[in-house]
Amino acid sequence: MKKFLVTAALLALGSASAQKTQMEFWTIALAPLFNDEMNRLVAQFEKENPNVDLKWVDVPSSAIEQKLLASIASGRPPAAVNLSSDMVVKMVDQGALEPLTLTDAQRKLYFPSPLNTFSYDGKVMGVPWYWSPKVVAYNVDIFRKAGLDPNNPPRTIQTLITAARQIKDKTGMYGFVPNINNLNLLYLFQEAGLPVFDKSGGKAVFNSPQHVQLLQTYVDLYKKGYIPEDTMRRGFTAATELYSSGKLGMLITGPQFILRVANDNKSVYDVTKVAPYPINIAGNVIHTPLMGFSVPKGARDKTLAQKLALFLTNDVNQLAFSKVTKTTFPSTVKASTDRFFKQGGQNATDQGRLVASTELKKARDLTLVYPDAGKLNKVFKDNVEAAMTGQKGAKQALDDIVKAWNASL
Repeated sequence: MKKFLVTAALLALGSASAQKTQMEFWTIALAPLFNDEMNRLVAQFEKENPNVDLKWVDVPSSAIEQKLLASIASGRPPAAVNLSSDMVVKMVDQGALEPLTLTDAQRKLYFPSPLNTFSYDGKVMGVPWYWSPKVVAYNVDIFRKAGLDPNNPPRTIQTLITAARQIKDKTGMYGFVPNINNLNLLYLFQEAGLPVFDKSGGKAVFNSPQHVQLLQTYVDLYKKGYIPEDTMRRGFTAATELYSSGKLGMLITGPQFILRVANDNKSVYDVTKVAPYPINIAGNVIHTPLMGFSVPKGARDKTLAQKLALFLTNDVNQLAFSKVTKTTFPSTVKASTDRFFKQGGQNATDQGRLVASTELKKARDLTLVYPDAGKLNKVFKDNVEAAMTGQKGAKQALDDIVKAWNASL
């Protein structure tokens, strides 16, 4: 009889466990630095939803889009996925996301601008999470070796380029790795106050003499050896590796990545200071990509999936995440008022947070929404690379992109 009761109890326990809803949420490149915070979120959500078994999966930035599309195709997508604003554009274009249904109260939790970034044709395709205006981390030792004043870092893009040339000429090390791979030139145009579309929004216009001159500036730097060869292929990843190894003068980065430098090479971190991202005076705006959570197409329980996305991005959890990263900023109204964001400090991480907090008024996600984004983005990327490697002139490359875009638009 006793054996029967034990067996029945075990079966009941197994049945209760089996009845739990299995859910996953995916993030981009947060492990291992933020494991504790992600595990805290899992435990808290499971406590609030005892019928849920939640699993956190961290995915490299370079693999997230492919992995997500494969999971949707196989009918086993995560409940919620962390995507950047430009990734959301691509996923919406491919019909890979479910629209969310938010009440007015839920909408009011977030600043209007970040929430609008994830809205397409009147539908909310994601809820905003964190963002960080770019800053410039710079190596004090390399500045001194190049004859630059560490107490007077560049304040404009033009003076940053001049400083980068001087670093290479005097030390043999690269001064900076510009953000020009993939679609980043589109953001540089806008930061420079140059339009991408005409006022109607239906015609691409980024082949004016001013646009050509901006691209030509980077072509010349690349041609003369002031920019690393793998800039177009590896971009930010290459820049972070070079900086962490003490071979790059300035790193244009979100302040959260300064923690990676601390993790990779403490001696470089200790000689790092942080300055504001040097604006282009004509634009007076800083492209600040947003991270958010979306619900993939085919999510099994859309209501529960949306509940998870809202939980991950609520006031309490956004503030907690910012305090752990020390350098990211919430997209919710209440959390952003916390005095934590105004605290300075001596180390590069604290400097990065304080500097970025002063830049928030210039921060804007400049991601553009247009049809056939995947196809047009490839045309843009291929032609800019052709210009950088000398296969096309800067004017020819931009003319060819604009012609292809306008034929499609």
